[in-house]
Amino acid sequence: MAAVKARFSKLVLVVRWIARILSILVIGIILLFFVGEADFSQPVNLSLKEGIGLLFFPLGVLVGMVVAWRWEGIGAAITVGSLAAFYLSHLLLWHDFPSGPYFALFASPGAIFGIAWLLSRPRQKRQPAG
Repeated sequence: MAAVKARFSKLVLVVRWIARILSILVIGIILLFFVGEADFSQPVNLSLKEGIGLLFFPLGVLVGMVVAWRWEGIGAAITVGSLAAFYLSHLLLWHDFPSGPYFALFASPGAIFGIAWLLSRPRQKRQPAG
């Protein structure tokens, strides 16, 4: 029993570090996009639609991944919720759905943090009914 518990603890640790390493990569890539595309000599002119979209992706996704380093469940919920809100806002405001898997791939470390959180939760023994 102790060997199974140790192996399960190792699995949780591996999943957690996969999520952390991927989150660092994703945060770095998104920051490179912003720095590479930024024109610091001009003010930012965003429409309300664009501002709402940026609020959820990438801002909400990035915040969720940073929070997940300390609180995996909350950070995962923020990341996945922000991605869902991004897709929903895109559908409602632009009347189309973002194509390709790229937004989901960038948010995938948040889902992996959620898996690590679920795996690390203490197991409760079932009580017989009645």
